[in-house]
Amino acid sequence: MDDLTLRQVEILKTIIKEYSDTGEPVGSEILEKKYKLGVSPATIRNEMVMLAKKGYLKKTHFSSGRIPSAKGFRFYVNKLMKEKELSTADEVAYKNSVWDDRTERHSLFSQATKVLANRTGLVSVAATNKGEMYFAGLSNMLNIHEFINHEMERILFQHLEEINYWDRISTLFEKFDGDIYFMLGDEEIVDPMYDSCSSVFGEFAGNNIKGIIGVVGPKRMPYEVIAPQVKYFASLLEEIVKTQNL
Repeated sequence: MDDLTLRQVEILKTIIKEYSDTGEPVGSEILEKKYKLGVSPATIRNEMVMLAKKGYLKKTHFSSGRIPSAKGFRFYVNKLMKEKELSTADEVAYKNSVWDDRTERHSLFSQATKVLANRTGLVSVAATNKGEMYFAGLSNMLNIHEFINHEMERILFQHLEEINYWDRISTLFEKFDGDIYFMLGDEEIVDPMYDSCSSVFGEFAGNNIKGIIGVVGPKRMPYEVIAPQVKYFASLLEEIVKTQNL
């Protein structure tokens, strides 16, 4: 895969799992003891050095361990991730949660962000080409240690007040033909927020309106669980805005 050996792919995948579970930099010893990769800690260390040289890992200033880089996470979501299928019960729950608000645009998007934030435990954002922006789930930041940082909070709050910022993110969809878009810090929009955070967005469009809805959270979020939720919810909103001609 790309420029990685099969062993390097397996080690990268394991590092991403461990980092996603703990939020802590990963060392070779924990990989050898916990995951039984079948090679020595020295070999794992050498492979981690190579992964770092290739840009898939990076070292934090306070630990000898390493964490996945934006390139590492991009490789994971593009090549390795297997999305968890959204159950019929979850689809019904999403639909029922916004159905009573389907005839009024502002109520619909306000409720939609609240629902997505509650179900994912992240900060949810929606923005439209009408210059409207909605967000919910700010209290969820208290449970995410990446956000327990006054500078990170300041940056996020600043962005939540800037519709132009989310407009620029919306333009990225014009160059992307997938159902969802992962912002991992390696895009055209350079932003310090994405040093430790990421976003997953879906697009919706009707006859009179188009926009995005998604979540902002730690870069170690469970993409395989979050992605299908954002994808389904964006498609549901598109169905509603078309049907209701919003």
